[in-house]
This record gives sequence, structure tokens and C-alpha cells, in this order.
Amino acid sequence: MILTSTDKNSVVKIDKGELISFLKNDKELIHQKGQPGWRNSDTEMFPVIGPTEANDFMVSTPKGDAIQDQHGLLRELTYRLKENGADFAVFQKEYTANSFLKNSKFPENSSKEKLFWTYHFSFKKTYELSNHSLKITFEVEAEKGMPYMLGYHPAFKLSGNKTEICKTKTEEVSLQKIIDGGSTAYPILNADEIILKKESGYNISVKTKGFHNFMLWTEVPNMLCIEPITAYPYSEAEPPLSEKLFNISNGKDLFEVVIVPFI
Repeated sequence: MILTSTDKNSVVKIDKGELISFLKNDKELIHQKGQPGWRNSDTEMFPVIGPTEANDFMVSTPKGDAIQDQHGLLRELTYRLKENGADFAVFQKEYTANSFLKNSKFPENSSKEKLFWTYHFSFKKTYELSNHSLKITFEVEAEKGMPYMLGYHPAFKLSGNKTEICKTKTEEVSLQKIIDGGSTAYPILNADEIILKKESGYNISVKTKGFHNFMLWTEVPNMLCIEPITAYPYSEAEPPLSEKLFNISNGKDLFEVVIVPFI
């Protein structure tokens, strides 16, 4: 699927709900599949963020224990297209409580063949492309009181020269420092915007609502994942999967990410 801005200078490509390309004046902003670093270009982490193996893949909820692999089971579901136009598209995933899903990490990278969650939920992802930005909205509809974490995991294309810098109002982080952070990712807490500064081409602003935190991750110099998250799962202050890391559903919760390329 292709979305085009009114001025024709921005083009977005989506494959089964995944953002695989964002061209601004023919300049690619998104990491391309097949390039070193990561096999995807975006995904979501839900209803947990981070590893679960230390807890034997078990997550406690008010409705009993659930089995979750790293970053949750949302990625095991398939998006259905609900609505679209020239510059927008709406996708949705739905899950029925306690239904088993095949774990794509099994058996090579996990000992759990099936995953399940103890609540029903609906997860909607909406793209809106304007002349200046790409807005991605997430709507989580579930029973009030359901615990959950949410993370968005887009990957941005870099030069390969390790010259990029990430900036917030209070912090500046080099790409090398992010690489050195390893698999736990580099945390940027209590922030709603990050600027990816480049020596050439388009800089990128990632503005968010509802998340309030980021993780920065890469192992290669040609891409960077700038991940809005509701909680940082590797915090030394909290044990893995601590209930303090979970949001509590209000019945319907909205989150927003706005990607703004600029010179």
C-alpha cells in the first residue's frame, strides 16, 4: 500500500501494517529489510516489553498467569486493513482472551511453543501522512484494569559513518554510545521528543504522546531503532516484569508518534 502527501513530496509504503518506507523528496528515511541490523523495519511491543525468559516466560496478571515471549504476542497476530485513502490507512489486530498463538521464536530461540494472554484486546494502528509529517496513532481497547506495556519499534536509516547524534531537551547521545549499550538498549526516560541529527540529508524529529520514554537500539552503523515505550524494562530499580512497569487500561487508551523530517 502506498500513501502520498497532498504536495506529492512525501510517499509512505506499508506492507501488512508495517512501515517499510518513508520517502521525503526521494530520500529514504526508513531502514530497509535485507540490510544489516534488523530483519524488520517496524513492529510493536505489547502487552510486555523486554525479555521474559528469566520468569520462565510467565507474566502475572489479575486474571492469572500468562505465557509471553520477548516483547509480547502482538507481533504474532496479523493486521487487517479497516479503512484507507490517498494519505491515510487504518489497520487492526484483535485477540481473544486465553487463546493460544504459535510462537514464531520456537524452537530456535525459545522453549515455549504457544503464547497466550488473559484478556481480550483490540489494537488499532492508524497512519496519517501530511506534507510535513507522518503521524502514527495506536488505540488499545481492552477491559478496564488490564495491565500492559506498549512500545513502538521503528528503525531509521543511517549513513553508516557513525556521525549521527540523538538529542532531547536535556541529553545528547552519540551513535557509538548507543551501540556500546548492547542488547538492553539505551534508555531516554521522561521525554516525549527525540531529534536524530545527521551530517547530511534529513534530520528526524520523533514526537510522542502517551509513552513518555524511549529506548535507542542498534548493533550496526547503518540503522537506528528509536523506540517510544511506556516503561523501560531493564531498569535496575525494578525487577523484570514488575507490576510498576505496567500501565492499567482505561478501557480505551490512545498513543501517538509523529515523525517529522527536516533540514
